[in-house]
Amino acid sequence: MMETILIVDDEERIRNLVSIYLRKEQYNILQAENGREAINVFNKNAVDLVILDVMMPIMDGWDVCKEIRKTSNIPVIMLTAKSEEDDELLGFELGTDHYITKPFVPKLLVAKVKAIIRRTYSTESVAKEEDNFDGLVVDNLSHEVTVDNVEINLSPKEFELLNYFILNKRIVLSREKILDALWGIDYFGDLRTVDTVIKRLREKLGEKSYLIATVRGTGYKFEVRNEK
Repeated sequence: MMETILIVDDEERIRNLVSIYLRKEQYNILQAENGREAINVFNKNAVDLVILDVMMPIMDGWDVCKEIRKTSNIPVIMLTAKSEEDDELLGFELGTDHYITKPFVPKLLVAKVKAIIRRTYSTESVAKEEDNFDGLVVDNLSHEVTVDNVEINLSPKEFELLNYFILNKRIVLSREKILDALWGIDYFGDLRTVDTVIKRLREKLGEKSYLIATVRGTGYKFEVRNEK
């Protein structure tokens, strides 16, 4: 399967550079030079991952991400010249999967793209075809999650985090360990990134949020009560 990647950046040089490297890995590439064009391209094509610049004319990356999240949970990588921690946390609050600061090394970006696509679309490293914890049901083949028979929409990173908890149920996981497992040891983001994604996941789990327990001074643990 040849995955399709949408590259959104107002700098043609950046778009073409990233395209060259990704095409070498046999990915199908689409481009857009501003946010409005990106939404049009996204709505007309089956896109598997978006590389999205933040600072763009007409419609910035934050607004594009919000629009994408209204209808899709595909992976989104934010590509930006900004490096402030608050901007990075905002990206994760909006459901992005990774945050890369310009200037960047193209080969490292490609490696990150491959890792995210592999984790998102592969059925490897999942607990079972289906997990059921006291009404929280996780279908690892379709990536569907339901709470008391009501489907909830998780971003790829939120689904990956939930699956990581399930694979390590009853084990206390430090923020550092979660960060390394989900973002990679080459990621130098703030540990608050973990707290932000867990907060979003808990909110979506609603009454089942108790399954992700905070272990004071240590990290988090997936508390299993009624498992099927």
